[in-house]
Amino acid sequence: MGKDKKALIKEYAETIIIAVLIALFIRTFIVQAFKIPSGSMKDTLLIGDHLLVNKFIYGIKVPYLRKTIIPVKAPARGDIVVFIYPIDRSKDFIKRVIAVGGDTIEIRDKQIYLNGTAVSDTHGIYADTVILPRALQPRDNFGPVTVPAGTVFVMGDNRDQSFDSRFWGFVDLGDILGKAFIIYWSWDSETHSLRWQRIGDILH
Repeated sequence: MGKDKKALIKEYAETIIIAVLIALFIRTFIVQAFKIPSGSMKDTLLIGDHLLVNKFIYGIKVPYLRKTIIPVKAPARGDIVVFIYPIDRSKDFIKRVIAVGGDTIEIRDKQIYLNGTAVSDTHGIYADTVILPRALQPRDNFGPVTVPAGTVFVMGDNRDQSFDSRFWGFVDLGDILGKAFIIYWSWDSETHSLRWQRIGDILH
């Protein structure tokens, strides 16, 4: 093999390695793509939506240790966050932050109360008119409980069809992977069509 060919192969190899390292750095610390597999966040997010998640917005974390070494800001009420599911840490979930550390949250007949005040639930969808009693399950009547420091309370926007903090508890801040901020692709598997109108939507 000639010197020119060896030099060319080396140059290509170095370029590929650098590209891979940059991609890993971006995925680990800056932005990551996620796909919506369920309807728990309807109508904000639909099955088949593909999102970009800002991993830098809440601070730089040591990979795997989940320890924040450079804090930026804490998750706020209303943020749509991706996090490690506390019950099965091999899975990532996406929900909306409803309450943060120190807040007292209560749900009475589907109405959310924060620190004793009724919340205007502009994101929530309630498809089931039936109100379930607290003794049966916590979907429609929950609390009051105070959110521990260092955690958040999350719910899906599809309130009646979401398995969230009402059922399995709080999310540690260290387990939050980032904030969802844009839909970059959306595919309807039922109609086998692209949802053009959703592409580029900024999430609120």
